[in-house]
Amino acid sequence: MSLNELAKGIHWVGAVDWDVRDFHGYSTMAGTTYNAFLIIDEKITLVDTVKKSHYHDMMHRIWEIIDPKKIDYLVVNHVELDHAGSLAEVVKAIEPEKIICSPMGKTAILEHFHQEHWPFEVVKSGDEISLGQRTLSFLETRMLHWPDSMFTYAKEDGILFSSDAFGQHLATPERFDDEANMSEVMEQASKYYANILYLYSPLIRKLLAKVAELNLDIKMIAPDHGVIWRSHFDQIIKAYDDWSQYKGGKKALVIYDTMWHSTEKMAKAVAHGIEKEGVHAELINLKVHHRSDVMTKVLAARALVLGCPTLNNGLLPRMAGFLMYMRGLKPQNKIAAAFGSYGWSGESVKLMNEAMKEMRLNVIEEGNRVKYVPTHDDLGECVEMGQRIGKAVKENIAQEGLA
Repeated sequence: MSLNELAKGIHWVGAVDWDVRDFHGYSTMAGTTYNAFLIIDEKITLVDTVKKSHYHDMMHRIWEIIDPKKIDYLVVNHVELDHAGSLAEVVKAIEPEKIICSPMGKTAILEHFHQEHWPFEVVKSGDEISLGQRTLSFLETRMLHWPDSMFTYAKEDGILFSSDAFGQHLATPERFDDEANMSEVMEQASKYYANILYLYSPLIRKLLAKVAELNLDIKMIAPDHGVIWRSHFDQIIKAYDDWSQYKGGKKALVIYDTMWHSTEKMAKAVAHGIEKEGVHAELINLKVHHRSDVMTKVLAARALVLGCPTLNNGLLPRMAGFLMYMRGLKPQNKIAAAFGSYGWSGESVKLMNEAMKEMRLNVIEEGNRVKYVPTHDDLGECVEMGQRIGKAVKENIAQEGLA
């Protein structure tokens, strides 16, 4: 088999994007891949396409295998433009007999490309299409993470083409998990989950249960971003199971922004108090950490402690922006608290608490406020606050163990 062959006659024909650094507000400092797959059978089938900017990369890979005009079917698992941006060009080039998509996929394709004459073949969960020696079956995965999303399963080969599920934004010449650095792969997989799929965790739990119920003989998981899982797919499935249950470790994040370092001093004191209780505390300054990297750390944390001074009766912009970003991703099962310095009005702590309560985080106290510059006594109170948070983390873990 070739280096890009998943199984006999199933080829990766995607593209590597080494340069992308932003994905609608999510930092992609490791780049990404846009994965597409070519199945050679009686009915030659292309599963997914690529971002429009990388159309020629994909077509060159296809040309190395067959004349693209010989492709009969085109499967569109997801219509977001990092996967389907080149769809119009692909359809024009290959003139497929069928464009296979979910019911919502057809709607999304029409709303994006406005081509009602295209040869749509709408499939629903449980439907199957024969390619000759192979059979494709389909599972709708609505809102994971768009309404149109679906999985395609190549039954005879045990390959699950999983669209955006189980993916990573990771540019790499290695196509498979066992060829790549697994530490980096899992880090990027967790970042992907935390910033794209976190809010859909209840749906992911249902999907994992559904896949288990179907008892699919999965030998490989091929997402639309990152490496293909062939040796460690049990590891990524377990990670999704843990992440979707909002499981956090014995860890607290002290996330803060500061103006004249008073709130920073408080942050260090709070972290010291947490550590005195034997709980790992990580200081995160929003001035130097991108919000998407912070959210990746939130995924594994048990407590979130926010610190911010008051500016114009409100929050510093970085904290306000982070709260809005985190609210959209809906983290759950977290202990929460807030602190901050102020000059004359001091609304920041109240505002942070209100925002976290709206997210249904467990705000355990009203928090600490210090006027201007903290004294040693003020910092001592911050240490005590950290100790209370550390104790709450340990109690939460103990209760979880008894559940």
